[in-house]
Formats: sequence, C-alpha cells, structure tokens
Amino acid sequence: MMIDFFYTLRSAKLPVSVKEYLTLIEAVKEGVVGPMSDGAYSLDDFYYLARTALVKDEKHYDKFDRAFAAYFKGVELLADFTKDIPLEWLRKNLELELSPEEKAKIEKMGWDELMETLKKRFEEQKERHEGGSKMIGTGGTSPFGAYGFNPQGIRIGQDKSRNKSAVKVWDQRAYKDYDDSQELGTRNIKVALRRLRKFAREGAEEELDLDDTIKSTAANAGWLDIKMVPERHNNVKVLLLMDVGGTMDEHIHRVEEMFSAAKAEFKHLEFYYFHNCVYDFMWKNNRRRFSEKFATWDIIRKYNKDYKLIFVGDATMSPYEILQPGGSVEYNNEEAGAEWLQRLTNAFPKFAWINPEPQGVWQYRQSISVIQQLMNQRMYPLTIKGLEEAMRLLSK
Repeated sequence: MMIDFFYTLRSAKLPVSVKEYLTLIEAVKEGVVGPMSDGAYSLDDFYYLARTALVKDEKHYDKFDRAFAAYFKGVELLADFTKDIPLEWLRKNLELELSPEEKAKIEKMGWDELMETLKKRFEEQKERHEGGSKMIGTGGTSPFGAYGFNPQGIRIGQDKSRNKSAVKVWDQRAYKDYDDSQELGTRNIKVALRRLRKFAREGAEEELDLDDTIKSTAANAGWLDIKMVPERHNNVKVLLLMDVGGTMDEHIHRVEEMFSAAKAEFKHLEFYYFHNCVYDFMWKNNRRRFSEKFATWDIIRKYNKDYKLIFVGDATMSPYEILQPGGSVEYNNEEAGAEWLQRLTNAFPKFAWINPEPQGVWQYRQSISVIQQLMNQRMYPLTIKGLEEAMRLLSK
C-alpha cells in the first residue's frame, strides 16, 4: 500500500524522494503513528506524519492534500464521532446522475435528524453499500457518502463538490491564498474600484501644479510663475473579507483579479479570509488558518467604523451554515454565522457583498437569498457594472 501511495504523490508532481519515503516507513515502524483505544489507526495522524516527512515546502501542501484524498478517498470525520469509516466503503465505482424530476422526489432531513441518523449509521453499518438510500456509501441517494445525490447531506470521501448541497464535509482541505500580484487582463476592474476613492485636500500648498505653472509662466512673458496646490491624500479605508475554498475554487481567477486591483487602488486595505460564512475567527494565511486565527471580535474592535466593509463570496452553502449553531462544515461553531454577519454590518455601516456567482442563478440558491436579506439587499455581481454600483453605494 505504501509504495502505491508514494507513486500517487509522484504522479501528482510532488518532489518526493526515495529517502523521504524511507523516512516515513521508518517512522511508521517505530510507532510514531500508533493505534487508538479501539485498535484502529487514525488516518488523520498518518496524514500529518506523511506531510511532515514528505513535503519540504508549504507551497506543495495543496498538491499533497489532493493526492492524499485521491488515494485514500477520505480522512477522519471532523465532527464529534470516534468510529472510523473503512475506506473501502468510499471507493468510487459509479457516479449517480438523476433527472430534475427524480431529484425532486428525494426528501431531505432536518439538521437534528441528519446528525442523529449519522450516529446510528456508525453503530449499525458493517459493510460497504453502493447505490442505496440510507447507509454510508457511494452512488446512491443516501445523505451520507459520495458520488450520489441528496438535497441535504454529509459529503464523505469525495474529492470536490458536485451538487453544492452538503451541510457538512468529511474531507479537510488546505486552501491557497489569493494571489495579490495577479496581472489583470483588463483595466476595467481598477477603473470600477477607483470610483470609491475620495481625495481630501489637507495641509499646506506643497505639491507643484505643473500644468498651471507652465500656463502662468507663458502668460507672464516667460517670467517663472510657480503654482502650488494642496497635496492630495487617499483617505479611503477598506476592510476586505474573502471567502476561500470549496465552491469558490471555480472563481479563483476573477477574485484574484479583483484582489490585485484592490491592492493597487486602496492605500489603506486590510484583508482576511473565511470559508463559506464568517464565524468567530478569520485568518490571513490559508496554510496556517488553524494556528494563526484572528478573533472576529478583535477585528471589529481594531478597525474604526469609517472602514468600508466588502465581503467577497459566492454565498453558496447549506442554509444551516448561516443560521444554525454548529452549522460550519469545518467545526462546531457556538454561534450562527448570521449573528457574526449582523455584528460586522452593525460595526461598519458602509458595507456591500460582491458575488462572483452569475446573477442569473441567485434566485435558485436558498443561501444566497438568506445572505441578501442579512446584507439588506446590498449584494452585487462581480461584473464591471456590479462593482461600479457597489462602489457608488459605499461612497455615499
């Protein structure tokens, strides 16, 4: 098994050497990753051991995560369940495709019923299931598993989103920071953002007005007539909060273009990342998002209310992630995301939400409708017109 894992990493273009592979083997033999109380081995512990032994540079973490997920088809559940799911249950043999009529017939569970049922499945299930409607498996209509369809379930062992309907996600992924040096293919985004800039004339006349100086000198028969104007300062302050990972992977290029433009246009720009919805903490570096957290309360207290608050995200998630305590796909948040969104918009009266998802699909996403209500309908598409309208609102 280990040699196949090694070749999987090499196929993913990871610079893994034989020496590092042997180091991993030695660590496993020495018991660095040991069995848990029930005798089963923790795949999560092995993941961290393998990453430490095999990955020499943080820039390769995302490639490693993809290769690891592709080989093992899942990692340990992040919720409060201790029983491991055999990886064989999650192996992909088929991928279910249903018509809209067939999808409409499938009933969805409520939050409490979903979590309670998953606990029961852990206790009851003893073997692999495929194409079913109840157990943890693949290619069926069960709310638990991969490569099937359910209007509201827990995705387990699937490498990426397919139907955008999961309320919890089994696999833990490493997100990549947006590139703020991305070269823009057009100047239009910069021009749209520039509408927000307000210049306040402050201080003494210290800046040379070259055009007026030339004109006045010419009119004065060649005698030098220097003209000065107050120096201009860009006083716009922007707090940029960006959704990253999951369904936002589809919009990376456009968000990077906007991020690059914002860095160029706004002298006073602060930015943080979140995933799907804002909760009690955010981060600035995606590789260290669990070790370098910034409490949302601290962010609210740190910046004055004159900052313009801009959210960037597709607002595409389970409504539970916004409205339900514990609804986050990554951990059990004590307070609902809606509470934190309201605190942020109360703290920063000038706010807007920029959505890279095509505006034509907004009406079909329940979570987008919820976010629009929380934003007082201040949601704009990531288009030139949408950015201009958002900047016009923020500049009032």
